[in-house]
Amino acid sequence: MNKLIPIIVGVIALALGYWLGKRHSPKMANGQVGTVDKTRDKNGLIAKQALEKRKNLEAILGLMESGNQPLTNDHVEQMLSISNSTAERYLQELETEGKIRQVGNTGRNVYYEKI
Repeated sequence: MNKLIPIIVGVIALALGYWLGKRHSPKMANGQVGTVDKTRDKNGLIAKQALEKRKNLEAILGLMESGNQPLTNDHVEQMLSISNSTAERYLQELETEGKIRQVGNTGRNVYYEKI
C-alpha cells in the first residue's frame, strides 16, 4: 500500500501535466499543435502598424487639401482619433519630409500648412 500511493500520485501528476501542456500549446492553421514563429508574427505586426501610420499621414495631407482653415494638432487628434503625442509625431514627420510647415512656435497659435 505504501508503494501504491506514490505511483497513483505520479500518474495523476503526469496526466495533469500532459493536459495543461496540450491546453496551452499554440495551434497551427491546419489544427496541428506546434510552435509559433514569433519573428513572422512580429514582422506582420510591424508591417500592419507601418501601413496604418502611412494611411494616417496621407489622411492628414488630405485634410490639409480639403480644408480652407489651417490644420492644428487638435484637428488631427479629433479627425483620426489618435493621442496628442501621436498627432505631434505625425505632424513632425510630415514637416521633416518637407510636405508641411509649422507656422508659430508654441501654444494655441501653432498651425500647419501644406507646402
